[in-house]
This record gives sequence, C-alpha cells and structure tokens, in this order.
Amino acid sequence: MLVAPKSTRRLAGLAAAFSSAALAVTLAGAPGAEAVKPVKPAKTLRVATWAPAASAGITPGVQTNTAGSGQCTANFVFTDAAGAVYLGQAAHCASTGEATDTDGCLADSLPLGTRVTFNRGGSLLSAGEQVGAGTLVYSSWLTMQGRGESDADTCAYNDFALVKINAGDVADVNPSIPFWGGPVGVNQAGTAAGDRVYSFGNSGIRFGIEQLSPKTGISLGTDGGGWNHPVYTLTPGVPGDSGSAFLDGEGKALGTLSTLALAPLPASNGVGDLFRELSYAQQFSGISGLKLAEGTEPFAPIL
Repeated sequence: MLVAPKSTRRLAGLAAAFSSAALAVTLAGAPGAEAVKPVKPAKTLRVATWAPAASAGITPGVQTNTAGSGQCTANFVFTDAAGAVYLGQAAHCASTGEATDTDGCLADSLPLGTRVTFNRGGSLLSAGEQVGAGTLVYSSWLTMQGRGESDADTCAYNDFALVKINAGDVADVNPSIPFWGGPVGVNQAGTAAGDRVYSFGNSGIRFGIEQLSPKTGISLGTDGGGWNHPVYTLTPGVPGDSGSAFLDGEGKALGTLSTLALAPLPASNGVGDLFRELSYAQQFSGISGLKLAEGTEPFAPIL
C-alpha cells in the first residue's frame, strides 16, 4: 500500500444533518493510463425526452444526500442499454469509516442498494427541497474491494459512484451542466498546465445559493499516468462539493472533484479523470451500455 504524507485531504460530504464538514486525508498518486482499458459501450437506447434544462429538478450539480453518510454534489448524467438513467457522485460520498480511511480498496462504505435523495437549496440549517431519489448501484470502492484490486494508485484515485434514478423521477432529468452548458463528450486526452476548466459545486456551506456554485480556473496538468488533474479555481471546492463535475475548455467532461490539497499546492483540488473512472465502471459494474449523456444546452463559457 502506498502511503503518502498528509498533504492532501479528501473532500468528505457534509453529514446527513449538515453538522459535519471534516476533510479526510487521501493517498497520493494515481495509476497509469494503461491500468484501465476503455470498453466500447454497447448501443444505448435514447431517453425519449429530457426535461427542459431551465425547469428540470434533477441535473448535474444537484445536491445528493446518501443515507447515513452526507451531502455531496452530483456530477454527470449517464444512461445504459436498457434506457435507465443514472446520476454520478463520488464513491467517498457513501463512506462510513473514519476521516482517515481513504484507501478505496480498504475503506468502509455503505452497501449497494442504499437510498440517495436529490435536493435543492440545502444548507447548514436544512436539507432543502427533495426533488427526487435513487439507489446506489455502483461504487468504485466496493468494486475494487470485490475484485481484490491491488494497485495502490488505483485504490487512491478511482473515486466514482452511480445512483440509479427512480423511474418516476426520470422525467424531471436534464443532463446539461447548469450555467455552463454541455457536456459535449468525454475528454480522453487529459489536460496541460494552464488549460481552462469549469465546474459547478453545490455545497450546503454556501447555504443553497446556487449563484455561488459556478467556478472556473486552470488545470495544473495531468499526473499519475492521467488519473488525476490538480486544478486551481478562484474559490476551491469545499466539503459538500465532493463529486461535482469538471469540464475542459471545449466543454467535454473532464472529471469529478475528489480532494483538497494542503501541500505542496495549498487550496488546489484533485479532479479524478472521468474517462478512466467511467472505463473502469464499464468494465466491472455489470451495467450494459453505460455511457455519458450529453447536455441539451450548448457549452457557452461566459467567465
């Protein structure tokens, strides 16, 4: 097991009652790109209609509350070959262990089948309005444990989960990223230092004011063989932003927010590479035809 200095901390979700905002220490490093071979998804059924982006209740950026764990931010919408719809979040949003239990191959997690609610306007004082619900059906942490994954870097940075949206709530879903639009596909090339990135966090620490959610900044490059993108944004991701989506400068889905660094790049965030996280899920989740749903709104960066 690779053990790193306590220089980075995982962005833990706020507690279920929004009373805890502790950050957990994470392992450093990331597996090489060769560790995961992308799987071409099967042809998928297109959802007949998405809800209008302006009125949809369930979108990327909606707050997620995983029973017994805490509040996080959803990243992207996904579909499968049977027409089911999923919302992505960080695997550590279902953590039940100590704040320092951050190795995904060892850390305790709520089981698959755990209920997750989708909320808007949640704050430190209230969970906000529930706009839907779903079930945890994939966790990279649980999958790696079940497979006996032994690569320390994979265990540290593969931090991705899927919540299957209840059938009765699918009609209220739109896959567009609020404020920015997109995604227009999946980034497969990584980022270089100085590349512009865009995100939408929705921590309850901001008291549910979604106007404070859009963030833009720059990538510090790609490390760990492509599995991690350290980034700086004007205001860093904080507890409750965990799992939120990052887009590259072309509007492609780049990654999911996972960590907050204390050193050597204080207040930078670690963004897990979506292409590799999704490829792992396509290989090992058992979900046929799993793929990213592209936004109905054009990518239009205005900051």
